Amino acid sequence: MNITALVEFLVKNIVSTPDIVSVKAFDEEEKVIIEVLVSKEDMGAVIGKDGKIATSIRTITKSIAYANHLKKVEVHFDTF
Repeated sequence: MNITALVEFLVKNIVSTPDIVSVKAFDEEEKVIIEVLVSKEDMGAVIGKDGKIATSIRTITKSIAYANHLKKVEVHFDTF
């Protein structure tokens, strides 16, 4: 299971400009950090009201990683 592709799929289906979404994974010793970059206009859609969308993406990602015995995963969201 490719966690980076999963995060990219989820985010691209939320934003209004999916062509400029950038998702990169940085593999550290004990965890994988996934950095998601979106346009400023799409940041509100990715975060969601009270951060519920971002929290959901993080929960799904961590659950899939745990179920597949992968490293711990952190997902960070930012704008270009």
